[in-house]
Amino acid sequence: MEVLIFENDAIASRYAARVFAKLIHNKPDAVLGLATGSTPCLLYAELRRQHEQEGLDFSGITSFNLDEYVGLNPEHPSSYRYFMKQALFDHVNVKPDRVNLPDGQSDDVPATCADYEKSISAAGGIDLQVLGLGSDCHIGFNEPSSSLASRTRIKTLTRGTREDNARFFDSVDAVPRHCITMGIGTIMEARQIVLCWLSGTARLQQCSRSSKGRFRQCVRQQSCRCIRPLSCCLTRQLQPVSIKRNITGKLQTTSRTGKKSRKL
Repeated sequence: MEVLIFENDAIASRYAARVFAKLIHNKPDAVLGLATGSTPCLLYAELRRQHEQEGLDFSGITSFNLDEYVGLNPEHPSSYRYFMKQALFDHVNVKPDRVNLPDGQSDDVPATCADYEKSISAAGGIDLQVLGLGSDCHIGFNEPSSSLASRTRIKTLTRGTREDNARFFDSVDAVPRHCITMGIGTIMEARQIVLCWLSGTARLQQCSRSSKGRFRQCVRQQSCRCIRPLSCCLTRQLQPVSIKRNITGKLQTTSRTGKKSRKL
């Protein structure tokens, strides 16, 4: 696993966007794993810019999102399908029939989850997955008790997660109590993963100190589970002291990007 330390969120997000752009240039029919929430907003903004100004072509890609709320209409402003349309899909030339999100309104959620797994496999697996971290260091909606072997399934959201996401709703009571999420096992089968932990994410600013230990445990678990390249992008403000002490290897600085790199 490679840990990359950036001066600020914008530089970190531009780096992540370059990783995506390079893949799309080299493999126009790439399968992308996408995330929602605050973390990828700058990443998607940069991808939009590259599409509009540099001709980055999304017409051949297929996408799979990590999760969706159960019971929320796709046109609801807080649904993840709506978020993705506003943040990326409506601004690039991705084909709608190649866009995939879990169906939160399904009458048969277990069958929907099984079908989602089959769709990922039929597409050839995910080439590149972007991840953010929840305030308790969950990825997708895989709360801390989730199995590392878990697959796409329904999950009950913790009170803390619902409180974190209440800012997207009228109140915490309006936040759905259940979601469909890719499992950790599903996520870790991606051929490449970019995990972002950015200072501009308010909930992480509030809990960064208490999360340092959980973050170290999280990235160690994921690096043990993941046999593909895993890049972890941090901004300097949230660089955990525990990582600085426990990662071995030569520290490299790239002034052009404001990036420091350590290998775990």
